[in-house]
Amino acid sequence: MRADKPDLVTVVGIGAGGWSDLCRTGESTLNVADVIFGSPRQLDLLPASVSARRMPWPTPLLPALPGLIDAERGSRICVLASGDPMFHGIGATLVRLLGPDRVRVEPHPSSASLAAARLGWPLATTDVLSLVTAPVDAVRRCLNPGRRFLVLSRDASTPALVAGVLVGAGYGNAEVTVLAQLGGPAERIESGTAAGWSVPPGDPLNVVAVSCGDGPATAVVPGLPDSAYETDGQLTKREVRAVTLASLAPIPDALLWDVGGGSGSIGIEWMRSHPSCRAVTVEASPARCATIRTNAALLGVPELSVIEGRAPAVLAGLDPPDAVFIGGGLTAGGVLDACLAALRPGGRLVANAVTVESEAVVASAYAKLGGSLTRLTVSRGSPVGGFTGWRTMMPVTIWSVTT
Repeated sequence: MRADKPDLVTVVGIGAGGWSDLCRTGESTLNVADVIFGSPRQLDLLPASVSARRMPWPTPLLPALPGLIDAERGSRICVLASGDPMFHGIGATLVRLLGPDRVRVEPHPSSASLAAARLGWPLATTDVLSLVTAPVDAVRRCLNPGRRFLVLSRDASTPALVAGVLVGAGYGNAEVTVLAQLGGPAERIESGTAAGWSVPPGDPLNVVAVSCGDGPATAVVPGLPDSAYETDGQLTKREVRAVTLASLAPIPDALLWDVGGGSGSIGIEWMRSHPSCRAVTVEASPARCATIRTNAALLGVPELSVIEGRAPAVLAGLDPPDAVFIGGGLTAGGVLDACLAALRPGGRLVANAVTVESEAVVASAYAKLGGSLTRLTVSRGSPVGGFTGWRTMMPVTIWSVTT
């Protein structure tokens, strides 16, 4: 194989059980390697009979990774990974960096597979969330009555942090189980409720299993209740928000620019539509930027990027978007043109207008570029003395166009 692929990098998955749990292929690969990369903990799992040079990963790893691999060209390179290298692991990173033709992966059962096996949970219907790099508030996105999910921990402090988020979200009775050193001789499993969690930090190599039980439900479709958001009144209302997001048509991996973020509802619900959806919210008000960050954390998408500044100047240098929503600033010179110019081919722009002046901008753009125009008027029932009447909100004109 080396004659055909002299630059091949082999990634070997290894569990907490170490060398004795490796398959024959993994053992033979490591035995003939010239150099083995891995964390100090992983390298310590290898017996003395493995003669390859052992290279601990530096911190931070990603910036150094290309140079480390290039420096060993011509050597038999192996990389150790925890469990399944392609499941939130270094294997996927190396394939992205080097291409699939230069990487061979020899997997081990992932920590999620081992945890599901111990708990008797069907893995296919169990959500798995990695907090290795994500903020702990991302847990909130997994919360709904009766749901079960697994959390891949960053370190020994993660279980207590998860329990705290559960309590804050109204899931204090959720069952929390910490599974440490899965598959190894020091395997340990501890359970309790989120509200009563008092287990001190233990092994950093752990998975947290959460069985939600009863708690407040949060819809997964666009159009969350207005009460789900902290706001100073600058909020795209629920009915308009649902139509706007349908017009934006989020798809996996797509990036949204939310220009004039207000309370952040459009960017937040765009990201909630799929775990891989990304969004950048641009807002000129520092107070509203803080509100957007709060709302994003409370609704389980703390990774939402919030940029303080005025469009169009603040848009320069941002990654090109797949979709753009303009909820404010339509009448500011150059905003619409900058957003249209930045869109990727086939991208979609949606602009909402509520004033005569912003409607004029939308009407002019529609005349030049086409697309679709929708005028939405929403009336909500409200008390009128002892009866119920209709209170009509300001009409909203929605322009949508695909480049």
